[in-house]
Amino acid sequence: MERLEPKRLKKYVDPQILGFETTEDLPPLKGIIGQDRAQEAMDFGVRVKQKGYNIFITGVTGTGRTSFAATYIKEVARKEKKPNDWIYVYNFEKPSQPVAIELPPGLGKEFKKDMEEFVEQLQKDVPKAFESDSYEVQKGEIVKKYQEKKNELLESLNELAREYGFILKDTRTGLISIPVIDGRQISQEEFQELDEEVRKSIEKRAAEFEVKAMQVWKEMQLLDKQAREEIKKLDNDIGLFAVGHLIDELKSKYAEYENIINYLESVKKDILDNIDSFKTSESDGTPFPFLRKDKSFLKKYMVNLFVDNSNTEGAPVVFEYNPNYNNLVGNIEYESDFGVATTDFTKIKAGALHKANGGYLILQAKDVLSYPFAWDALKRSLKTEKIIIENISSQYGFLSISSLKPEPIRLSVKVVLIGTPYLYYLLYNYDEDFGKLFKVKVDFNEEMEFNEENIKKLASFIKTHCLEDNLKPFDKTAVAKVIEYGTRLSEDQNKLTTRFNEIVEVLYEADAWANIEGSEIVKETHVKKAIEEKIKRVNRLEEKILEYFKKDIYLIETTGERVGAVNGLAVIDLGDYQFGKPSKITVTTYPGEEGVVNIERESKMSGRIHDKGVMILTGYLGSKFAKDFPLTLSARIVFEQSYEGVEGDSASSTELYALLSSLSDVPIKQGIAVTGSVNQFGEIQPVGGVTYKIEGFYKVCKEKGLTGEQGVIIPYQNVSNLVLSDEVVEAVEKGVFHIYSVKTVEEGMEILTGKSFEEIYKRAYDKLKYYYELLTNRKEDKGERK
Repeated sequence: MERLEPKRLKKYVDPQILGFETTEDLPPLKGIIGQDRAQEAMDFGVRVKQKGYNIFITGVTGTGRTSFAATYIKEVARKEKKPNDWIYVYNFEKPSQPVAIELPPGLGKEFKKDMEEFVEQLQKDVPKAFESDSYEVQKGEIVKKYQEKKNELLESLNELAREYGFILKDTRTGLISIPVIDGRQISQEEFQELDEEVRKSIEKRAAEFEVKAMQVWKEMQLLDKQAREEIKKLDNDIGLFAVGHLIDELKSKYAEYENIINYLESVKKDILDNIDSFKTSESDGTPFPFLRKDKSFLKKYMVNLFVDNSNTEGAPVVFEYNPNYNNLVGNIEYESDFGVATTDFTKIKAGALHKANGGYLILQAKDVLSYPFAWDALKRSLKTEKIIIENISSQYGFLSISSLKPEPIRLSVKVVLIGTPYLYYLLYNYDEDFGKLFKVKVDFNEEMEFNEENIKKLASFIKTHCLEDNLKPFDKTAVAKVIEYGTRLSEDQNKLTTRFNEIVEVLYEADAWANIEGSEIVKETHVKKAIEEKIKRVNRLEEKILEYFKKDIYLIETTGERVGAVNGLAVIDLGDYQFGKPSKITVTTYPGEEGVVNIERESKMSGRIHDKGVMILTGYLGSKFAKDFPLTLSARIVFEQSYEGVEGDSASSTELYALLSSLSDVPIKQGIAVTGSVNQFGEIQPVGGVTYKIEGFYKVCKEKGLTGEQGVIIPYQNVSNLVLSDEVVEAVEKGVFHIYSVKTVEEGMEILTGKSFEEIYKRAYDKLKYYYELLTNRKEDKGERK
């Protein structure tokens, strides 16, 4: 056993050894502090480019995972090759399936601009070519040539009609033949009044005439067809004259890109096939806009610049803070046209995967898993190495609407997920694809070694935030206090925390207190004030509980002695604040064979670990006292005034002390509280939260009155975990409070009782032997009476 000296109760940092006066004398921090393992894993992860070597950064919140990912990956990406652009163009063969084309960075934007200028020039040159005198003359000659031939055929048809006794008349429905008798046209009524024989003769001649007229009519139709074809050829030639050189210029510029050449050929063919749409210029059209020719067909020749890497420096690094399905894999937008949802290839929008293609995509794992279908879409894209844009409603059968099916885009991206260890192991164990797709784990530690290098880095970290966040310089005393606070957060004198968010909060608040006091430099007093005020804002519940102890609403004794009662210690964690709360543990023993009974368990208020701790007590008693006779004992253990349940084994030594006290009838000093677990051999084992537990009991003793006899017993292994507040350290220094470390139950019992363990052991042994003999005699008496 050992009574600890004040210097062992926390980590002290001497400001004089820091080697600077203020952070103004320091360089800013480069890189990250205390994450060598994570740094090495990240180095490896970004170098391996094979499929499946995506990265999962795990660690507790506040350790700098996201800022490290941003800084590190941006630096790496800056030195890598800039990825290509992607464009979508109209598919003239299958309009519902837009074509994706990959181009060198910057060329996508240039091609889009070239096509816009092409369409603009097209609207000028084509109408102008068809409005020329040359075109009208050539077209007129064609029309005249075929019209003359048609007139000749029409004249021959009229001559044939006269030979058969008819005359041709042009009506709205076409040419009709009218009988002629005695040089006069007869009407239908007159025809019906003719003699039947005459009518039959006329009908016979009409039938013969129609046969011959049909042949002539076919020749006229053939002439019309030939005229149209010749005019179409003329239009094609004129159109080609107007368009051809524009297309040739583009083909010459993009000659090395086969997809562009094929596309331009399709554009030329489509323009010539639809040349009539270009003939009328808008300037010569109607003055009424609603009567002007619709120009929406020109959208076919536009370019959807889908991914533009012209201004990207190195490989792209994309942070997607809202990774829903559409934001990840892209979407197709619609617009309402008189109540009908319409879309086209220009409304295909890129997602985060497209923008990060050829680079890095950083996502928060929790966010991806929170959105329906997003996680499955991400996995599918990584497995197939393709990004498929499709309407999610039709994909899952919710709603069937006519939509586009853009050509998938080839994917080459390094995805970096950031999440908690819980999420990592959950995915690893329950998602069969996760281990195949995220093969690199970057594990952030929540603490780092307390050494000179890390102290210097933490000081430079403070300097960096002073620069970035416009904070006042911190002097060496303030920096020393921040470093001490870092050991408190780690709960280890030999460690510093890597939960830098909490450090940064103290920096901000210390700067604010320096501002309030009008100081140009942040000093130790400002850091202490920041920490104290931070606690004050969140410790209302702790103060309420202390008030209950002071008023004896919670019954606990901090003076005197008592048999079978010990003050145990627990930690209450509220998330933003944790504090120690003492509890009275009592034990009663009497003859019987029930063994050690955990009242918490019987009332279903005990956790499995606590149950295990109580069961260990029976093993200890048996090994110590039941070698000469069977253990015959009934004991009841309970946490008094416990209403929220008990878990953990950190009170098992405390329960054993109370049990030994009850068996030996040796009273325990109530001014000494205890924490620590115990094994079956009576060896004390370390527990968590010792700093908060000690401070919790100290505050209760302070409320009830410090006597100089009070203190706490802790496992000797936990001495290095002590990072006590200055107030408790000062109390120990003044001798009004004490901290003891022990290795065995025997040592603890001697501190608690002031008696040797041999005496305690003998009394307990005698009591248990008495119980055994008493029960044995009773059984024998019952046997005699029978």
